[in-house]
Amino acid sequence: MTTPQDLFLVSLDVPGERPVEQGDLSLALAGAELIDLLGARALTLDGERIVPGPTLTTGDRLLDEAGAALVRQEPYETVEDWLWRRGQGLATAYRDVLDAEGRLTGKRRHWLSLRGGGDSPADTPARRHAADRWWSHEPVLAGLAGTLGIQGDRPAVEEPDDEGVVTVLLAVGDAVTELEAVRERRRIENVAFDNIWRAP
Repeated sequence: MTTPQDLFLVSLDVPGERPVEQGDLSLALAGAELIDLLGARALTLDGERIVPGPTLTTGDRLLDEAGAALVRQEPYETVEDWLWRRGQGLATAYRDVLDAEGRLTGKRRHWLSLRGGGDSPADTPARRHAADRWWSHEPVLAGLAGTLGIQGDRPAVEEPDDEGVVTVLLAVGDAVTELEAVRERRRIENVAFDNIWRAP
């Protein structure tokens, strides 16, 4: 199991302050991929810049795709740019892969089968692994979940001791805040537009 997979499952199974927005989750999943690739030494951080290392095979399809997607020419991509680029539609990609592998419902799906077949959540090994990591207060998973408003009845999370991980967590938090600001502007604009049309 990878950090993005665990984060996706925690977002489904642990109640948060509010429903998790797909865009927020996608940004956090992109950050989780960076953290796992950092841990695998597939990249290093030079300040905010992602410096790719050797291409590694992790055994996880989406994580390998993330490693292959790293910008390999200078000036290297910033963490923020990576989150926005890689994060597009990433929550859906993780849902589809986990569902196809039977990690959501305990039943493997053929790629041609209908999506959203209505199967209820199951006590799968993947869900148990994510829950164990969550309840052990693992700092990386807790930090990523915290940016999504998922905290539950938990004590304050200790900060990871890896500077690169902290850089990614801060960037995820900033990106999620920026996305919420965009949503709020759109809500205000839509209300103003509706009021114009309703005016006598």
